[in-house]
Amino acid sequence: MKKLLFSAILFALTAQASEHKTEKHHAAHWGYEGDTGPAHWAEISEKFQLCGSGVNQSPINIKSNFDVELPSIKFDYKGKVKKVVNNGHTIQVDIAQGSSIEIEGQQFDLKQFHFHTPSENTIDGKGFPLEAHFVHRNQKENTYAVVAVMFEEGDENPILKNIWEKMPKEERTTAELDENLSYTKLMPEDKDYYRFNGSFTTPPCTEGVKWMVLKKPMTVSKAQIKQFFDTMKHHNNRDIQKIDARIIVD
Repeated sequence: MKKLLFSAILFALTAQASEHKTEKHHAAHWGYEGDTGPAHWAEISEKFQLCGSGVNQSPINIKSNFDVELPSIKFDYKGKVKKVVNNGHTIQVDIAQGSSIEIEGQQFDLKQFHFHTPSENTIDGKGFPLEAHFVHRNQKENTYAVVAVMFEEGDENPILKNIWEKMPKEERTTAELDENLSYTKLMPEDKDYYRFNGSFTTPPCTEGVKWMVLKKPMTVSKAQIKQFFDTMKHHNNRDIQKIDARIIVD
C-alpha cells in the first residue's frame, strides 16, 4: 500500500515538473511568423511585456528632428572573431574581448554582431535588403549601444562572403570562423550617423539602448541576400515602432 502511494505521488510530481518544463519552454519560444511573431511577443511571456507596452521601442522610421554636430563614435575594434552562430532567429558572429566604442564619454564593449533581412530600421521610409547590428555593452552600467549598418543591393561583399561560407544551415549550431576576419570592413569609412534612444528589436525588447545608425550603406549582392534568406527560411525583421516623443538627431 505504501509502495503504491509513493508511486502515485512520484508520478504526480513528475507530471507536474514535466508540465512546468513545457510551459517554460513555450514561454521562451518566439519567432517572426504566425502566433509567435512580433505582434504576439508581449503575450508569450511576462518577461516580454515591453514588446507591447514600451514607449521607446525599436526599430523606427528615421526622420531627423534636429541637425546637430554629433560627437564622433570612437571605434577601437581589436577583438578577434570567436564563432558564427545560427540561433534560429539570426546569424550572429561572437567577438572575443578587446573591441569597444566610446560615445558620449562612455565605453561599450563589442559583444557580437548579427543580421536582419530586410532591414528593421528605415530611413525616410526607405528600407534596405539587409541590416547589421553591432551590439555593445557597458559593463559598469549594464547598458547597451547598437551601431547599425545598412546594406543596399550591389556588388558582392567580400566580408559577408567569408561569413556566409561558414554560417551554419541548421538552427542552434555554430561554426568556426577565421579569428582574424576583418569585420571592421563591414562598416563604411564615413561614420556619420543618426542617433536616437530605443530598445532591443527582439524579446524581451529591453529599452534604454543607444542607437547609432550609420548613414552610408554598404553593398551586398542579390545572391548573398538570397543565401541569407534561404538559411533563415523566413524574414527576420520586426515591424516599425512608433517614435512618440523621441528626438532623432544627425
